Amino acid sequence: MNIQIFNLSLHTEDRDLRRLFSSFGNVTSAEVVKDKLNGRSKRNGIIEMTTDSEARQAIVSLNQTMFDGKLVSVTESQIKSKW
Repeated sequence: MNIQIFNLSLHTEDRDLRRLFSSFGNVTSAEVVKDKLNGRSKRNGIIEMTTDSEARQAIVSLNQTMFDGKLVSVTESQIKSKW
């Protein structure tokens, strides 16, 4: 299952997302979405987890919590592949 996270700090990196979500299960991929022209973070990310139950637990547990100094929103992604 793919998960989207919004309102990330500009300093958040892929490894930070992987570390955060891996406490809920196996993370297949974790990526901060970046602007293709300037390489800057778009302040959101996409995480892919192996099982739906682990992903749903991560969503419930992390939505509307503080991460890296920001209040983040976490939802199931409607996008089936990485950005």
